[in-house]
Parts: sequence; structure tokens; C-alpha cells
Amino acid sequence: MMKLLKCLSILSTLVMVFVLVGGSLVTKTGSGMGCGANWPFCYGTWSMEMFIELSHRLVSSAAGIIVLLLSVISWIKLGHVRETKFLAFISIFFLLAQGLIGAAAVLWSQSDFVLALHFGISLISFAAVLLLTLLIFEVDHKFDADSLIISSPFRKQFLWLAIYILVVVYSGALLRHIDSSLACPSWPVCDASQPLSFDYHLGQWVNMGHRLLAGIAFIWTWVLFFRIRRQYRNSRVMYQGWSIATSFITIQVILGGLVIFTKVNLIIALFHALFITLFFGLLCYYLLLSYRSRRK
Repeated sequence: MMKLLKCLSILSTLVMVFVLVGGSLVTKTGSGMGCGANWPFCYGTWSMEMFIELSHRLVSSAAGIIVLLLSVISWIKLGHVRETKFLAFISIFFLLAQGLIGAAAVLWSQSDFVLALHFGISLISFAAVLLLTLLIFEVDHKFDADSLIISSPFRKQFLWLAIYILVVVYSGALLRHIDSSLACPSWPVCDASQPLSFDYHLGQWVNMGHRLLAGIAFIWTWVLFFRIRRQYRNSRVMYQGWSIATSFITIQVILGGLVIFTKVNLIIALFHALFITLFFGLLCYYLLLSYRSRRK
């Protein structure tokens, strides 16, 4: 049973990554209505947009089945582990929620501000699946995280940073949904000749707002890195793990600039979505460790 559970957990994590990246692909290529105003079935003229939207629906459906199996078996087999039942519920609940929002977007017209929630909800489901996978593989035991005590200031920092990242993700998703990724042709400021202009239209304001939020997240992560290096240098989980998280957010910012310089190259834009997904998933692991430290 444990071997099956491990296979399911790996498969679920990979499929959830495809769901997130596939959702970004749908948005970036404008394929949301590739199947017409039909859900769950797909009707319409065969086109690349239809292929992308249909593929995303099939992958999301497969993810729903696999994550449901993972949740049920985890609940039965690892229910004695305190966090398992909560993570199992969260993973399937938010996956269903993102599916319903996607269906509502097709069947009934939704505002861009509502559609921008789609990626963040999927992100929470991915994080829950990833944490389940780490529990199943007993990562805590392998990296000596069982005895780790995270001080209260760091626990609060991880919590607020996780909430803040969801805001950053929402602003980035909103940017794509209002089709304003190139509203600002230069980077990091919107207009290099007038960096402090207040004559921006909505797309430019959202663009600059997202860049500002992402810049703060980048600085916040690096400040935490230096503090962790000073206080937890001998802890593999804290120091080495957060070093990986810092590299993820750094690559994420670099890719954000490359998205502008390459005029929204599709591959770079998808990697941009991938690295914030990896960063948020790792950050949520620190939330789990913080919760355990608080109990101790």
C-alpha cells in the first residue's frame, strides 16, 4: 500500500504542475474559449486554441481523479499523522474549486478580477499535494527536521510571506487576464524616460503594481536568507532549503524581466509560472515546520 501511495503522490505532484502550467498556457494563448461556451464537453472548430483548452481540461480531470485517490488512501493509511487529513481535504477541495471557476468562466462571463483567482486557488491545491508527498516520503526524518525548532519571529515571517506571495500571484494573473503583459515596454520601470509618470492607464498601473510587489517579495526572501544563514547555518532544512527557495525567487524575477525583453516569449512565460509555483510549494513546507514548532 505504501508503494502505491508513493507512486500516487509523485504522479499527483507532477500532474498538478502540468495543471498550473497548462492553465497559464491557456491564459497566455487566449485559448479559454477554445471549446466555445461548452463545458465539460468541447465543441467548435478545430484549432490550436481548441487543442490547448481541451488538453488542459483532460489534464485537470486526470488530476482530479489522481488527487482524490491520493487523498483517500492518505487519509486511510496515514490518518494518524496530524497534518494528513487536513492536507488531503485542502488538496481536493481547492482542486475542485479551481475546476468550478474554470467552468463558470466558460459557461458564464466572469470579470477579469474573478478569473485572476484561478491560478492562486490551483497553487494552494498544488502546495497541499506537495506537502502530502513530503509526508509520505518522510522527508522530515531524512533531513532531521523532527527536532527543528523555528523561533516565533521566523514562523510569523513565513506565514505573512506566504499570504503576500498569493497577492503577488493574483496581481500577475490579473495582468495576464486584462492582456497587459506588454503594457509597460521597459523593465523594471514602465517608461524609462518617465519613471515617475502618473499618466498610466489601468494596464500600466497593474503592471507596475505587480513589479513592485514582486520586488518586495524578492527583497523579503533575501533578507530572510541572511537571517537564516546567521541563526540556522547548521540546519540542513532551514539553511539549505531556504537557499533553494531564494534561488527560485531570484530566477523568478529574472524571468519576469525576460518576459518583457522577449515580448512575452511563451516558453519563458511558462517557466515564470513554474518557478513561483515551486517557490510557494517550498514556502508552504516551512509553514508546516512552523506549525509543528509552535506545537512543541
